[in-house]
Amino acid sequence: MGNINKSMQEATRKNQEFMLETQRVQLERQIHMQNEMREKMMSMQIARSRELLYWVGSFYIVAALGMITGFRRTKKPGTLVPLLPLSFIVAYQADLAYGSKLNRIKMEAENILVFERDLVAVPMGVPTPASIDEARERQEESKRLNKRLYPL
Repeated sequence: MGNINKSMQEATRKNQEFMLETQRVQLERQIHMQNEMREKMMSMQIARSRELLYWVGSFYIVAALGMITGFRRTKKPGTLVPLLPLSFIVAYQADLAYGSKLNRIKMEAENILVFERDLVAVPMGVPTPASIDEARERQEESKRLNKRLYPL
């Protein structure tokens, strides 16, 4: 009798170890999948920035040529004034698309997480399974009350 009990305990222990290892592997896979999705989203954002730069840059060149031509004809320096803000827009977009802006943004985000953690804290704390269940029960109770008040 003791031998059977001992072998059942051993089988249970091995089963628990197997389940823990399976859960660990599943969690690691989820983490890797989320990171891969994050990387894909970031690459799409960078590609979007580069595409926008092509359009903004093209507009800038055409507008600059038009303003320079207008300045040559009228000799009024006011025709060149729009070049200043347009230059800033193109420079910003070029820095975002091909420069080190993303690295600077990442460094600032890390500083915020280290030194200003309270800025990114979730209002009323991180949801717990108990708070989620409580909210779900409140919602179901509300549905039941509304059905009683407003039957179809």
